[in-house]
Amino acid sequence: MLQDTLRALADPTRREILNLLKNGRLSAGEITQHFSVSAPSISRHLSVLKEADLIRDQREGKYIYYQLNASVLEEILLWITDLKGDKDHEE
Repeated sequence: MLQDTLRALADPTRREILNLLKNGRLSAGEITQHFSVSAPSISRHLSVLKEADLIRDQREGKYIYYQLNASVLEEILLWITDLKGDKDHEE
């Protein structure tokens, strides 16, 4: 799972999508408006983020809304913090 997550985070477009979603859920169309790439390209980025469990989607009528999955982001932060170690006690 971590490998999928890190691969998803490696792409600047996907990181920017996550940045947009930190302010709340958006439809695929709203996300696409922020980029100069095609809708199918954004759709692929959204699929990668969804496969990595970084975002969740919810269909409402003909629209699909995306939102952050904060629990996975918290797990990653905990892992990185643990990996970094406690530098405050080293001299």
